Amino acid sequence: MADHRNGSAQAANGKASAAGTAYSIDLNAFQTRMKTFYSHWDEHKTDLWGSCDAIAVACPPPSEDLRYLKSTALNLWLLGFEFPETIMVFTKKQVHILCSQKKASILESVKKPAKEAVGAEIVLHVKPKNDDGTTLMDSIFHAIRTQSKADGGDVPTVGYISREAAEGKLLETWAEKLKSSKFNLTDVANGLSMLFAAKNNEELTSIKRAAYLTTSVMKNFVVSKLENVIDEEKKVSHSTLMEETEKVILEPSKANCKLKAENVDICYPPIFQSGGEFDLRPSAVSNDDLLYYDSASVIICAVGARYKSYCSNIARTFLIDAISLQSKAYEVLLKAHEAVIGSFKPGNKLSSAYQAAVSVVEKEAPDLLPFLTKSAGTGIGIEFRESSLNLNAKNEQIVKEGMVFNVSLGFQNLKSENSKSKNKVFSLLLADTVIINKDKTEVVTSMSSKALKDVAYSFNEDEEEEEKPSAKSDANGAEHLMSKTTLRSDNHEVSKEELRRQHQAELARQKNEETARRLAGGGNGAGDNRSSVKNSSELVAYKNINDLPPPREMMIQIDQKNEAVLLPINGSMVPFHVAFIRTINSQQDTNRKCIIRIIFNVPGTAFNPHDSNSMKFQGSIYLKEASFRSKDPRHSSEVVQSIKTLRRQVVARESERAERATLVTQEKLQLANNKFKPIRLSDLWIRPVFGGRGRKLPGTLEGHANGFRYSTTRQDERVDIMFANIKHAFFQPAENEMITLLHFHLHNHIMVGNKKTKDVQFYVEVMDMVQNIGGGKRSAYDPDELEEEQRERDRKNKINVEFQTFVNRVNDLWGQPQFNGLDLEFDQPLRELGFPGVPHKSSVFIVPTSACLVELIEIPFLVVTLSEIEIVNLERVGLGQKNFDMTIVFKDFKRDVLRIDSIPSTSLDGIKEWLDTTDIKYYESRLNLNWRQILKTITDDPQSFIEGGGWEFLNLEATDSESDNSEESDKGYEPSDVEPESDSEDEDSDSESLVESDDDDEEDEDSEVDSEEEKGKTWEELEREASNADREKGNEYDSDEDRQRRKAKAFGKSRAGASSSMPKRSKLR
Repeated sequence: MADHRNGSAQAANGKASAAGTAYSIDLNAFQTRMKTFYSHWDEHKTDLWGSCDAIAVACPPPSEDLRYLKSTALNLWLLGFEFPETIMVFTKKQVHILCSQKKASILESVKKPAKEAVGAEIVLHVKPKNDDGTTLMDSIFHAIRTQSKADGGDVPTVGYISREAAEGKLLETWAEKLKSSKFNLTDVANGLSMLFAAKNNEELTSIKRAAYLTTSVMKNFVVSKLENVIDEEKKVSHSTLMEETEKVILEPSKANCKLKAENVDICYPPIFQSGGEFDLRPSAVSNDDLLYYDSASVIICAVGARYKSYCSNIARTFLIDAISLQSKAYEVLLKAHEAVIGSFKPGNKLSSAYQAAVSVVEKEAPDLLPFLTKSAGTGIGIEFRESSLNLNAKNEQIVKEGMVFNVSLGFQNLKSENSKSKNKVFSLLLADTVIINKDKTEVVTSMSSKALKDVAYSFNEDEEEEEKPSAKSDANGAEHLMSKTTLRSDNHEVSKEELRRQHQAELARQKNEETARRLAGGGNGAGDNRSSVKNSSELVAYKNINDLPPPREMMIQIDQKNEAVLLPINGSMVPFHVAFIRTINSQQDTNRKCIIRIIFNVPGTAFNPHDSNSMKFQGSIYLKEASFRSKDPRHSSEVVQSIKTLRRQVVARESERAERATLVTQEKLQLANNKFKPIRLSDLWIRPVFGGRGRKLPGTLEGHANGFRYSTTRQDERVDIMFANIKHAFFQPAENEMITLLHFHLHNHIMVGNKKTKDVQFYVEVMDMVQNIGGGKRSAYDPDELEEEQRERDRKNKINVEFQTFVNRVNDLWGQPQFNGLDLEFDQPLRELGFPGVPHKSSVFIVPTSACLVELIEIPFLVVTLSEIEIVNLERVGLGQKNFDMTIVFKDFKRDVLRIDSIPSTSLDGIKEWLDTTDIKYYESRLNLNWRQILKTITDDPQSFIEGGGWEFLNLEATDSESDNSEESDKGYEPSDVEPESDSEDEDSDSESLVESDDDDEEDEDSEVDSEEEKGKTWEELEREASNADREKGNEYDSDEDRQRRKAKAFGKSRAGASSSMPKRSKLR
């Protein structure tokens, strides 16, 4: 028996294994499939099984070649293993098996299940080692004739697989005896194909796992491998890629796929084709030619994997710097491929699938129809190609639930006249594994995207920039002696800056045209960027006078239930809703009496503009202020405090109600069911945090059918985020930060607790934010310190991997067809392009992503969508400036500009390069501009803005160059011999000298004059003078007494030195 990969090492429940062997047969599956086999034989005996009385299947000896045979497929389907050199003959009452002793010992276990399932007796014919088996074959033929006579037949009809040639001595002998046996022979290949066509749940699970492996290899290995080879311009042959991919399939862990290696195998050697030679047949092979990835080249990759003998297949075409013909043909092929998949419905004919593809091509590009493949694929299962389920124009078979198809469609040998010789002929191919369910069609290989944007690569965007006119060399070749450094500085950098300048000029033209069209269309009218005043609902304390509480005393009363304050005015209690009280306070006068002062909200005041009430009650008189005197200071303070507390509660409630009233209604979250388990990430913290008192709790983020749900153990702490409401999703692993995070920037606001927000973040602290302040400095070689650092690194890596796994699974979910319109994918910040700046109040590290400019660590968060940016103005840019500012102007002129202040000047070139790469027009200015006034001017008179050149009023280069040429360029260098007028000028000159560069020093050295007067004093002389001055003046930190003592000492020395030349006087006694 062949040592098949699908063999199980142990016998489990429902399985039987022969003593001393590692092979076990699943008896439950055997019984079920025997019933299916015999019922299918009875039901379709005439149309599919050729009215046969017996079915003979001979399995050939094992081969190193990869092949698919009906006999092997029946062995695998029925018994779970391949039994080489074994002959099985099925009749209605008996099953005769001719095999070796070892195989017979394994097959003993199926005798009882076969009898119980279909009433057939298993008869084992054990062939001795050196016997040719003719005697045993004669006994089988005798049993067939006896059974036929018992059933009333004359000459029995025996079904066999006519296309399978006999291999090996045993099977050759069997084939000769079968032909000479005078039986009526009929081919039963179609019967076996249709028997295998509809799969049960167990078989579909195996196919799904095979598809998961296939897709993982394509997505995680093949695509990344091709990108690396092309990006680094490596030379790799098709056959080498094939071998490397085959190894990854056989070791699923290399493709981040958690399947056991002993259960998997390849369907065929992976296929890689490029360079103009393409074969779209499944039998194609990868040749030894090098992978060809020049401009306008096409690369076809096909990968097939098996899980427990069940196949799956995927094929993708990758376009490198595609020309228009290639892109158009691919889009047509993609539509045709989707049309085939959409045509699969139980009850339809298989021919309708191919006709759906033909209809799309005829409609979209009729000239491509002759190049369309003649088939749209075949059925797939244990056999890679189920011949009776060919998706061509003639197959009248009916689609049934449980069928699985390899939908493979392509254009063969299209021709392009404008391409290079190797690219003149190209082909396109797409293939997916599709399962037919009762209510829908499931593409189990959809995890690998086939959208044009995901398979079309542009590696030569800068090709034109890199092409430079060759310099004319002298006859003696002197220019070839220039160093590489000189070439790089003189040619490459200058041309790069010039190309960026040209690109920005083109962007300026496009931006002005776009802005002119938008302003002319009235897309953005004038606006003062102030939100409109929201009319609050009319608050009424009491609807009827009878609802007033009975008066007690003529003093201020507070009705908590009705949120009212009753004030004694002219002997009556007058109610006021607490929301109409603006401020209330109390203070004592000189007579130690308390005065309570209440100020009301009155329409028309500076802090309360006209609202609906003032329009409703025109001509009314409003009470603006009321004061009350009390002899009881304690009671006064209690009243004031109670009114303030009640007012605070009402204002908070009304504010939250107003916030919720502006929210856009979201769809309801569809929770995951048994078929789809939620994608879960636990122990996360949320920002903004939930309100309320008590200790904050971590929660769990779950991905469901149409959105996320974050919840803690508290019932009221729950947030739902719909996929349709997500504008941008970010994943930022911890590198230089203390947290790993997922961030969602939303289209519409949602409520997190009682906070209205468009940004929701979930994070985990990868390290404890605690600093040890006790004890001295620890050694870098302290074992405890090293162990702690290693633990922190392991924890950080573990958290990052958990987040990455969650992100990958969500990306796969978003890649399904129902989410195509949302265009969602987790974006990751490009840290190498980041720069520090101050967008709000504190300095943070701002990082670009592929679609945004973000800062996700400090609150408030910063998320700027690049597609919403009109222009960027870099302000305070000039020589000598250490920092500059960046102003972002949005396409919506009603929106305030965003200022990012205090960006280091060292980041200027990097920011310019990034802005230019992302096709954002930027300008530079030396001063900060009043953008509110500028935008107001533009929106008030857009026609003048357009006629004046649009944004070109910000382009100060031309003006600056003209003024520089007219005023300064003709003057040259004029040395000044005027003495400074003040000390401040000396200080300025000193400060300027502190930032002089080495280049300035070299220029000064070159321009030195030999005259002694112009040279000035040497360093030694200056140092000597400074030391003398220090000795005279003393240290500036010395006390006054020390300085006086040194002065006196110096004065005494000078006196002594002066008097030493005079004659000595006699001492007075």
